[in-house]
Amino acid sequence: MDMASRIVSFIGLDQLSLDMASLLVRSGFLVQGYEVSKRIMEEFSMLGGVGFACPMEAGRGAAVIVVLMPSEEQINDVLFGTLGSLQVMPRDAGVILRSTVSATYIQELEKRITEAGSLFLVDVHVLQSVSEDSTGKIIVTASGKSNAIEKARPVLCAMSERLYVLEGRIGASSNMKLVIQMLEGIHLVSAVEAMCLGVRAGIHSRILYDILSNAAGCSWMFANRVPQMIEGNYVKDCSLNASVKDLGHILDLAKSLTFPLPLLAVTHQQFVYGSSCGYGEYSDASLVKIWERTIGVSVAASDDIYNPLQLAEQSVAESKPVKIIGFVGLGAMGFGMATQLVKSKFCVYGFDVYGPSLARFVDAGGLARNTPQDASKDAEVLIVMVTNEVQVESVLFGENGSISALPVGASIIVSSTVSPGFLKKLEARLCEERQDLKLVDAPVSGGVLRASNGTLTVMAAGTDEALKCTGSVLSAMSEKLYIIRGGVGAASSVKMANQLLAGVHIAAAAEAMAFGARLALSTRVLFEVIMSSEGNSWMFGNRVPHMLDNNYTPCSALDIFVKDLGIVLHESRTLNIPLNVSSAAHQQFLSGSAAGWGRYDDAAVVKVYEKFTGVSVEGRPPILKKDEVLRYLPTKWPDDPIEEIQNLKRQTSSKVLVVLDDDPTGTQTVHDITVLTEWSTASISEQFHRRPSCFFILTNSRSLASEKAALLTKEICKNIDISARSVGNIDYTIVLRGDSTLRGHFPEEVDAAASVIGEVDSWIICPFFLQGGRYTIGDIHYVSDGDRLVPAGETEFSKDAAFGYKASNLRVWIEEKTKGRIPANTVASISIDLLRREGPAAVCKFLCNLHKGSVCIVNAASDRDIAVFAAGMIQAETKGLRFLCRSAASFVSARIGIRPRAPIGPKDLGIQSERNGGLIVVGSYVPKTTKQVEELKTQCSHLLKCLEISVDKLAMKSSKDREDEINRVAELAEVCLKAKKDTLLVTSRDLITGNSPFESLDINFKVSSALVEIVRHIQTRPRYILAKGGITSSDIATKALEARLAVVVGQAMAGVPLWQLGSGCRHPGVPYIVFPGNVGDCNALAEVVKNWASPFQSFSTKEILLAAESAGYAVGAFNVYNLEGIEAVVAAAEAERSPAILQIHPSALKHGGPALVAACISAAEQANVPITVHFDHGNSKHELLEALEMGFHSIMVDGSHFAFEENVSFTKYISAIAHSKDMTVEAELGRLSGTEDDLTIEDYEAMLTDVAQSQDFIHKTGVDALAICIGNVHGKYPAGGPKLKLDLLKDLHAVTSMEGVFLVLHGASGLPSEVIKACIENGVRKFNVNTEVRNAYMESLRNPQKDLIHVMLSAKEAMKAVVAEKMRLFGSAGKA
Repeated sequence: MDMASRIVSFIGLDQLSLDMASLLVRSGFLVQGYEVSKRIMEEFSMLGGVGFACPMEAGRGAAVIVVLMPSEEQINDVLFGTLGSLQVMPRDAGVILRSTVSATYIQELEKRITEAGSLFLVDVHVLQSVSEDSTGKIIVTASGKSNAIEKARPVLCAMSERLYVLEGRIGASSNMKLVIQMLEGIHLVSAVEAMCLGVRAGIHSRILYDILSNAAGCSWMFANRVPQMIEGNYVKDCSLNASVKDLGHILDLAKSLTFPLPLLAVTHQQFVYGSSCGYGEYSDASLVKIWERTIGVSVAASDDIYNPLQLAEQSVAESKPVKIIGFVGLGAMGFGMATQLVKSKFCVYGFDVYGPSLARFVDAGGLARNTPQDASKDAEVLIVMVTNEVQVESVLFGENGSISALPVGASIIVSSTVSPGFLKKLEARLCEERQDLKLVDAPVSGGVLRASNGTLTVMAAGTDEALKCTGSVLSAMSEKLYIIRGGVGAASSVKMANQLLAGVHIAAAAEAMAFGARLALSTRVLFEVIMSSEGNSWMFGNRVPHMLDNNYTPCSALDIFVKDLGIVLHESRTLNIPLNVSSAAHQQFLSGSAAGWGRYDDAAVVKVYEKFTGVSVEGRPPILKKDEVLRYLPTKWPDDPIEEIQNLKRQTSSKVLVVLDDDPTGTQTVHDITVLTEWSTASISEQFHRRPSCFFILTNSRSLASEKAALLTKEICKNIDISARSVGNIDYTIVLRGDSTLRGHFPEEVDAAASVIGEVDSWIICPFFLQGGRYTIGDIHYVSDGDRLVPAGETEFSKDAAFGYKASNLRVWIEEKTKGRIPANTVASISIDLLRREGPAAVCKFLCNLHKGSVCIVNAASDRDIAVFAAGMIQAETKGLRFLCRSAASFVSARIGIRPRAPIGPKDLGIQSERNGGLIVVGSYVPKTTKQVEELKTQCSHLLKCLEISVDKLAMKSSKDREDEINRVAELAEVCLKAKKDTLLVTSRDLITGNSPFESLDINFKVSSALVEIVRHIQTRPRYILAKGGITSSDIATKALEARLAVVVGQAMAGVPLWQLGSGCRHPGVPYIVFPGNVGDCNALAEVVKNWASPFQSFSTKEILLAAESAGYAVGAFNVYNLEGIEAVVAAAEAERSPAILQIHPSALKHGGPALVAACISAAEQANVPITVHFDHGNSKHELLEALEMGFHSIMVDGSHFAFEENVSFTKYISAIAHSKDMTVEAELGRLSGTEDDLTIEDYEAMLTDVAQSQDFIHKTGVDALAICIGNVHGKYPAGGPKLKLDLLKDLHAVTSMEGVFLVLHGASGLPSEVIKACIENGVRKFNVNTEVRNAYMESLRNPQKDLIHVMLSAKEAMKAVVAEKMRLFGSAGKA
């Protein structure tokens, strides 16, 4: 940071300014200022600040000026006046505005400042925290455009102890201050109303304050202003007139936005009335004087004070023992109270109208009774905890009521929230009907959880005797017990005052949060800021989270406040005391009940505002339409950064990128990169010696507990450092590749790495991953789901049992994961706007300006964005900066400057001819994987054998059950793979989790280790291996296959890494597909498996013949009649590595039928060399049309028995149909003599092929291959031997080669080898072989065998030998 950027000037100072200046000085800034108050300037100088006589001098050379002026006119003067600061400020300097002014003025000021030069404006609200966890800390909320915020961020961070940033629109911080002010005003008026009501009801003001300040109805204003009212000692924090002005401004703004603020409107009128009564210049707490003056109630403390807690201790100490308690009303609160009494060893008879509650009570150790009357028999104390006064009366005096059954001298405790007047009437009625019974008024406060663990606050009133008889019971239910003097009704008067405050505070919270939403504020940030402000209340902190989560599961129903505030207002009429703001709050709850939300949580009163104004308070980032979001982002940076990165690597000794991958899926975007699965210094040193741009070390740390993951990371980093030093002159950058959905050991692994490599300039957090649909936009991390962008915190990934989280905003996520050690406000952010508008140089500058040890997140929505960042980061590294990166896969490929490669298939690796089944292992449990597995089963059922593995047996049953399940699956998988069947091993899909993250990881370990054992048991080498899920793929590679090194050859599909296993493992060279659990749509797994599955016939006869033409050899077409013949040809072809054609003659088809064809096709598909199935000599339309539907790969249309034109017509017709089915067509021109399959052609019928006709024939029919007659015959050649006309063959070849048609020679049996070779040299590419193979079969039958099996084996071997000899003769051996 240069000297100019370290100067901050204050124009106008107050106490908060001094605190901010002190923080800046401590951070190394130079502060200067201007203020008219000499006292403040003296304090400023003592802090190290330099004072000046005018704004101009104070602003000279300042990078930022902080302006605090009371009016718009004064702001204009200090900025633009004759002695204004702006005229002497340097370029790129800015203004931080602290003044309370209108949003309109702030927007106009921003425009004026930016027009004055390259200056910026940021609007801030500053407060000193009053929350318990951060008391006294300076909290700054800043708003403004992104570029302005980023320029001001170093100063904002330095002058605050917590910073909240509201990027986008200037004025948002001032609006946040308005919301706080409205809460302060409403809370103050409600405090006055509560105190006056309680005092009018006869409660001592000091006692009332002591209880309420520790109850749910407390607010900061109540806790801090009421003591002033009681003592009459008003500190002028804020005058009534100032409040009238500020609240009036808020109401004017609300009116302009057409937004109703009923509670604030009533509050404002109270302040206006106080001002009109002459109290305008007094403290706002003096508002209570209006009540004292107009209704004659004094809140000031009197002398007759007592200690309710001491009275309670005395009452409990003197209490009489109680054994049996009756309890009526087992609702949410009552159930907890009753079960706590059971835990306290009381015998409790319980009754509730709701049967399930009674059943639960029995399960908890209570005794169920059928009526209130039954519950009261023999009870020494009866507790009534029902909803309202009507129910209390029914319990006591109704049919089967308690009064008639209670024993003499029993006590009744009424804990229901009822009016004091009702209790007094109840006491009077008991005196008339049962004078022996004692009544205790004992309302409770604290909620369901505290009820169940006996930590409620209980306020009790009654006669001394009644309190002694119930003291032990009241004590068992409470953490704090207050005895209130004044008899029955006094305790309920205290509760009534508390409910007044609680109800108003909930309604005020709803009004404030809804208004904040209307002002376009981030409601979550608003909530956090208010919690540290003087607008905070207990109810605000407790209920607003319900509003933010849009979760209105009732903890306390909205209708309860309809009732409780109704009681408050009824008593106010009885006591003749006006309660204006309470009445307004009551109307809001009534509106909510009328709208149908009465049984929702009371926080649902916010829905009244949402319904009528259209706002949403919900604080979760919304789900967005992906296309719209991406469309409205700035245009991508025009230059290709990958070229720049490659140039930088060539020009400089670029650092080696060492990627520690917490599971194998991190190789999703790279190719030609080495992966180490062990991290010895020898292995790492070997990589450093090679000077690669990058290599990976697979840690699989995501499968470990945090402590072990951190220790492992530390060990690996030490080995990296030792290896780099030993090799010498090696500089490296460590990337901790983690999950793009934010799961994994953060920050533990980053901390561990930093502890070894030392402090770095910045941590870089970059989870963008395009192939997986992960985007970071506006600091929110999104997961693409179809056409939607879902905030990561709302996805199933955030619910992970071991690595769950709540935040989608990466700044907040970092704070959440570091447990507050790295506050969200300190996290820097590189915006998409900066990446796309300013490019790599701006990234470099941004990184260079960060404070050492910063954490920086990277926004990105395209690979170009991440490449721009990587280029800027490399520029910063050349300037000496060091970074530690936590990223997803996309960053790695961008950082090393490699471009994506097209997906790789089996043919690319040359394994398409291998026929063993592939092995697919699925262990991942994310919902996406489960959907993908179901789709895989649906689409590939014909390709796969699915073996489901019971997780229950592996993880939850005995060791024998586990071992049996492992052996069962391994044996079946072995059989399937040998049978050339792709095999799916999938864990059962019912997710079993533990009671803690540790237990869940343990279950994961048991399952993963079982998968390892299963794969280790399998001895057959799979054609390929696919492992689904990060932990699964790591364990299979390292533990089951014992891989120590692999090479990432690319991807099987986008985002799915493809490795080739190195030497030394169990199956070296086997393709290993690492399929992440969270990548791809529901079809993705099926698509990869279909591409890699053990291939069925993928060859055509034409492809086989093309290969023969290209390499100058011929392919044998061998007639087959049965299974032995088929197996003989396939076995010979595989042994000789030769292509072959299985050929079926019409007579063979007549006898073998479709089964013979199916056997040939199946054999061809299962073979590991190219084999096709050919229908030979189809000479009738009927048999050819049938053959076309039977699955043959090629056919011969034999129209040689027709005249030329008829042959042409016949062949052309069949050829057109066959070609439409992608079949290869062979035809015959000329006619061979001889016998084949009982079909004899006499010599006089034979005809040589005519050269001229052949060209015409090919043109007219479009055939692919032509069987010719050049003196060759079917069957045996005459005694004089074959007399082939090779000159004719040469001429025919000249014609057919020009037309791209293959020559076929029938009758190859018996041809001498030199003739065969001459034919091949002259273009013959297919020889038909039948007689010699048939003869070998027949000859083998002459040798007697013991069993039919031996007969078949003998025949097969005899035929195989002939076929193999022909393959060698034709030159096709070794060509597959």
